[in-house]
Amino acid sequence: MEDLKISKRKPSFPITEKLHNYLLEYNRNTKIPIFYDDLLRFQGSIVVYDKDDNDTLWIRVYYNEYERKEIDQSLKKVYTILHSDGNENIFQFLSVDAIDFCTFGNSKPFRIKIRNVLNDNYTYFYIKTADASRVYGLELEHMLSPYNLNFLVYENTLIEEHIAGIPGDEFIKNFLPKCSHSEKTQIAKEFVKFNERCMIRLLGDMRSYNYVIVPTHDFDHVVYKIRAIDFDQQSYEGKLNIYRPQFFKENFKMVELVTERVQKFSIDQYKIEERSILVKRLKSFKDRIDELLTCMYEDTISNEENIALLKSKIFDYTQDIEFKNCKNMGDILKNTLRFLTHNYENVNPKGFYNN
Repeated sequence: MEDLKISKRKPSFPITEKLHNYLLEYNRNTKIPIFYDDLLRFQGSIVVYDKDDNDTLWIRVYYNEYERKEIDQSLKKVYTILHSDGNENIFQFLSVDAIDFCTFGNSKPFRIKIRNVLNDNYTYFYIKTADASRVYGLELEHMLSPYNLNFLVYENTLIEEHIAGIPGDEFIKNFLPKCSHSEKTQIAKEFVKFNERCMIRLLGDMRSYNYVIVPTHDFDHVVYKIRAIDFDQQSYEGKLNIYRPQFFKENFKMVELVTERVQKFSIDQYKIEERSILVKRLKSFKDRIDELLTCMYEDTISNEENIALLKSKIFDYTQDIEFKNCKNMGDILKNTLRFLTHNYENVNPKGFYNN
């Protein structure tokens, strides 16, 4: 499979006043005691390796002793705001076990490991620079996917909860070969639906390391779901195939699985099912999505070249003149969801979002 290239490193786009007000309305904007830039003042680091001694591309960072106490208290506060009511009474039961920093990718996140000292249970959350593209991606995932997301924004800082699951690249390499015939068929079905969902909502760059596989035991079998974990490439690129996970070489094994396990008729049926579910979610969140799309319409989250290319490609598939008149990425997404709502029952799967 020929590799699908991302054009250039995507720039970070600031949170506009309109988007800020939207986040405030839906309790996403909350004052926090620490900023992304505060964590950049680390004094040293060591490489983090996995259980097989492979470089994870994360480094564990350390701070001056006089700063570490304040940072730990602030991170505990962020944890309680994200997962509870912000009550400081539980601080004595929390420990900040690790602060890791990743220089790979656009967001360069910090990963915070918080442990409950009473029972050794732990969880993670992430601190990133607040990028408008990523915020739009998170909100759209929350409303249009089967999964709810918990995140906070304050000025230039974004706090994201950890999305648990097996990283797609690790699953494909170490777990997929051990799956049964029926499990592989079910995973193939989920990949078709995941591919369709990303395409419709214009979530790009879903290589295998940007999503996780979530296994759930259900009576006598295991059900597998696919969840996106990186929302940096929301409505930015101009190439239509960037929004279709099937075209990345890292997903070749998943595409191969679909080809081997799922008949063409079933693929079309799964696409129709996913479109139908998306329309139902759209109707459930209609007012909120309309507000978000208004923010996107008045925002700048891509460049003129990408906008022109994408609306041209989508017009080629749909022959809907409204796409030719789109002014920006928010406009393109709005018309994509309009097209889906008006036509999903009668759309031929061989047309839009196919091949």
